[in-house]
Amino acid sequence: MTEITNSKPVYDLEERTFQFAKAVRLFVKTLPKTIANIEDGKQLVKASGSVGGNYREANEALSKKDFVMRIKICRKEAKESAYWLRLINETNDLKNADEATRLRQEANELKKIFSSILEKSK
Repeated sequence: MTEITNSKPVYDLEERTFQFAKAVRLFVKTLPKTIANIEDGKQLVKASGSVGGNYREANEALSKKDFVMRIKICRKEAKESAYWLRLINETNDLKNADEATRLRQEANELKKIFSSILEKSK
């Protein structure tokens, strides 16, 4: 369970990954327009969107092997999202640094969820 926005907690993982990607995009829009932030923001947007995109593909997998590979990609992209969020937060004096921290925590929670799914898929 997590609270991505000021609304109800989100339990559905497809919705949760969507809300994560949406929140990341809204966060990136607030960043100072520096060369580093533009490039780091692009990487973050791609990684955060890939979490949910690959989870949806996993749910439509043609085989268990395909499912496991997609879940591994979800975990990898969640971990990468946490990396970019940390980098952006630590190289800027952000007024909304708490939002970067919250998003990073969500990325780490998603990574743990996908790790758990992988364990149960064995």
